[in-house]
Amino acid sequence: MSDTKSVLSYGSWPSPIEADDAARGDALLEWVGFLGDDVCWTEVLPEEDGRSGLMRRTADGVEEVLPSGWDVRTRVIEYGGRPWLALSGRAADGLVFTHGPDQRLHRWRPGTDPVPLSPPGAWPGELRYADFAVHGDEIWCLRETVADDTARTARRHLVAIPLDGSAAEDPSRVRELAATHHFMTGPRIEPGGDRVAWLGWDHPDMPWDTTRLMVAAVLPDGTLGAPAVRMGGEGEAVTQADWATDGSGTLYAVSDPDGWWNVHAVDRDGGTRSLCPRPEEFGEALWRIGLRWCLPLLDGTLAVIHGVGERRLGILGADGVLTDFADPATEWHFAATDGRRIAAVASSPGRRRTVVLADPADGSVRTVRAPSSEGRSLPMGAPAPDADGAASYARTPAPDAYATTPYRRTYRGDDGEPVHVHVYPPHHPEFTGPGDELPPYLVLAHGGPTSRSHLVLNQEISYFTSRGIGVVDVQYGGSTGYGRAYRERLRHRWGLTDVQDCATAARGLIAEGLADPDRIAIRGGSAGGWTAVASIAAEPGLYRAAAVYYPVLDPVSWREETHDFESRYLDGLIGPWPDTADRYAHQSPLREADRIRTPFVLLQGLDDTVCPPAQAERLLQRIDPDTVPYRCLTFEGEGHGFRRSATVAASLRAELRLYADALGFTPAAASSCSHS
Repeated sequence: MSDTKSVLSYGSWPSPIEADDAARGDALLEWVGFLGDDVCWTEVLPEEDGRSGLMRRTADGVEEVLPSGWDVRTRVIEYGGRPWLALSGRAADGLVFTHGPDQRLHRWRPGTDPVPLSPPGAWPGELRYADFAVHGDEIWCLRETVADDTARTARRHLVAIPLDGSAAEDPSRVRELAATHHFMTGPRIEPGGDRVAWLGWDHPDMPWDTTRLMVAAVLPDGTLGAPAVRMGGEGEAVTQADWATDGSGTLYAVSDPDGWWNVHAVDRDGGTRSLCPRPEEFGEALWRIGLRWCLPLLDGTLAVIHGVGERRLGILGADGVLTDFADPATEWHFAATDGRRIAAVASSPGRRRTVVLADPADGSVRTVRAPSSEGRSLPMGAPAPDADGAASYARTPAPDAYATTPYRRTYRGDDGEPVHVHVYPPHHPEFTGPGDELPPYLVLAHGGPTSRSHLVLNQEISYFTSRGIGVVDVQYGGSTGYGRAYRERLRHRWGLTDVQDCATAARGLIAEGLADPDRIAIRGGSAGGWTAVASIAAEPGLYRAAAVYYPVLDPVSWREETHDFESRYLDGLIGPWPDTADRYAHQSPLREADRIRTPFVLLQGLDDTVCPPAQAERLLQRIDPDTVPYRCLTFEGEGHGFRRSATVAASLRAELRLYADALGFTPAAASSCSHS
């Protein structure tokens, strides 16, 4: 490549990152664990209709653990949860897992085919299992029973399932252990088996509002004694609990009585103490059952994932001293431990999602599964990455060289409140924009809305930035990662605070001379789709285009159409129904939808049970196609969050076409950049 960059209008830069590359470029690596000495993880396989394979690295490369075709995925609370568990520290004992299509619990031993442990439901997916623990010759876990495939009505129990497979044909062999709350996590069994802990919460609370840490004695006959609350309650959310490994009976809980998710020790008598009180988050919103951020190790220390707006991996000693690993990763997910080492998915602004193995003994962090240097998922059977994480079969320059260097920024709204954002400037190693031209920018509204996005290398964002289109990823009020007070800025103000904060971010970039005020677009999915539509209705002079993915739009009907887990979510986001019906009407993106004049593209999965297609249809019914240019793309077999690479690629191409037309640039022809 030449050291001198060529000048070309923003949006028109030729990029080697095509839509198909972006669709399959960031492997979705999740649910890490240990099988003997092997680190294993689940990996979504977009070319196989989004099947989730259980993978491991061997001396010969990366391979599936189970025989081909098994889908390691649970649909508990629709967002899923931890779907597999090794039965012991010996790989020969195998593992248990939930199979995606039928949601039954299965057992697998090396050299055999998996066999079902749980009985079939009345229909495939009626009974769902997640978040497992081994107790003697049984698996203890969370079971969810749903009334139909929409999951609008559900019941949950902690259950015990025999490992001998007898319950597969005889449902009476499944023992119900507890049902303290409408929602629960799976059980955490104390070493020695004397007590068990879990989290529970009830409508209308969400798990980041109020949860309770429950503890019960395990009686000699395997039943549970009366559960008692050990932590949590009104206005406090325990988001994880795990037992100490030293036999002390201490229970570690990640909770926020002081406004931040910090680590606490809960003594046998119920007394609590904060181990490392800091204005930082040591946990996240519990969107998926079984997530962990605090891992007790065999030496009495704790591996913790912590930070503000980012996450670092550290070791918390008994003296309260926290020592971070000297690793550049700024996000750590799906952590697991064998008691000595920590395996997780790590990423950073310079590294896409990677499975790593961290060893506190020497402070090392070793790559287990890295993306190939071409930016695609490592093919099954491909050579294992070398010490630098580069696959030996790759011979072409990595499109990661076309990724921008993002940075954090905080703007202030008209009310003086901070608005945290991630800025991804346009970048190309060979091109720059004209000196008298400012780049277009996409305002990205993340889903959730009680969630956050991560400042990491992301092929989907690089698809735009490598063409000369900037992206500003807004962590609007209500986002996690900044404490409870920031999270509750959205309370009863959904459709207001998020919209204002996105506009604050866009105007902040404009004021700094970084973005063209006439070429601003907005994109978002799910709750971010709500924000995108509300934004183009509220700010018609600011946004010139919008990409809307599987949105929620009509809050009144959504209460009745969505699944059980989120069916009372709006009590906190807008207000109790019907007492605050006026707010529902005022804050809905549909309120002024007939006034929308901004071109948009709407992308919807037809099998979505979280934001059903009817939500999108209500918007289109209010739009005059002769007045507002729009496209609607629907996808059979896709649910909430697209899993198939062809779907993601088609969506990105539709977005780029919209932005080119609305923001006034001509995209380069596909594959017009040579890599050389």
